[in-house]
Amino acid sequence: MDELPDLAPFQRRLDELGAQMAEPSFYANPRRAADVMREHQKLVQLAADYHAHERMEREIREALALGRDPATDADMRELAAGELPDLERRRQELRQAILLAMIPPDPTDSRNTVMEIRAGTGGDEASLFAAELFRLYSKYADSRGWRIQPISSSMSERGGFKEVIFLITGSDVYKQLKFESGVHRVQRVPITEASGRIHTSTVTVAVLPEAEEVDVQIDPQDLEITVTRASGPGGQGVNTTDSAVQICHKPTGLIVTCADERSQLKNKAKALTVLRSRLLKRREDDERARYAATRRSQIGSGDRSERIRTYNFPQNRLTDHRIGLTLHSLPHVMEGNIAPIVAALQKADYEEKLAALTGHDFAPARGASAGED
Repeated sequence: MDELPDLAPFQRRLDELGAQMAEPSFYANPRRAADVMREHQKLVQLAADYHAHERMEREIREALALGRDPATDADMRELAAGELPDLERRRQELRQAILLAMIPPDPTDSRNTVMEIRAGTGGDEASLFAAELFRLYSKYADSRGWRIQPISSSMSERGGFKEVIFLITGSDVYKQLKFESGVHRVQRVPITEASGRIHTSTVTVAVLPEAEEVDVQIDPQDLEITVTRASGPGGQGVNTTDSAVQICHKPTGLIVTCADERSQLKNKAKALTVLRSRLLKRREDDERARYAATRRSQIGSGDRSERIRTYNFPQNRLTDHRIGLTLHSLPHVMEGNIAPIVAALQKADYEEKLAALTGHDFAPARGASAGED
């Protein structure tokens, strides 16, 4: 039987949390107290499942020994053999629950999320598809009860987006959307194509966990802030005040522009939100890259240079190249129904983490669809 990882470090952490909860000042900080109690409850369940798994293994060994003992009568051997399948099933369920509970949580999973969608290669067709992806994620957000707050956008002549940046707030937003980062490739006949040829265009998507001020400290001396008059189609309040804000972070060269609000202060606050999130994501990517030399995740780092997905409209096919997932329901997906894709990516991520935790490969064999164009 495969050995589980040692429970000792989790038991030590459980004891530490128990000691914290016994302190008289424990409830002075309600938010911290709630976090500690949630972690404590999770570890209590982990320890209970671990000990239940040990009992189950003892019962399986006893049943096997009983079935092999020549001194045991035939009825008892038959009874022991009949119990084994159920014992094995329950043992495997406990093992899976224990391993999942031992996976270190991603501290950013519960964060709100900044999404940036940019047209890549393909001109007008790329910008039109960028707008369709924005609509897709907006519909998915609506289905989850999340809220979208625009930050900035740049329209193309044909009504698409050269770039659109927005904040999504809600429960576990980053956990659901973090695997959307990367290059999204679309193959279809553009409406401007008279000969009916299929064109290939790309759109890049960046998914950034919203950073708080405590996560990323920004020295005001490192910022170069420029204010200009907001550009737009005209009308009251446009081009009449210096409300658009551009912030350059001099140490990294990152530039963020926000002109969505009429208030300069609101635009500055939104631009700083995006800047902090980009800096946090950059720091996380640097940390992840240090581990990539020993074990590269099957999901990938979310680097925008990676082609993660193809949307082939003539064949009604969506292919996620990281996990070999192919769906033949593209119109349904484009209406925001990406839950099956999100679930498959999360499952593959769990399997990779379980493999790293135990040294065993949990991932299923890849199908031919992984290499589809």
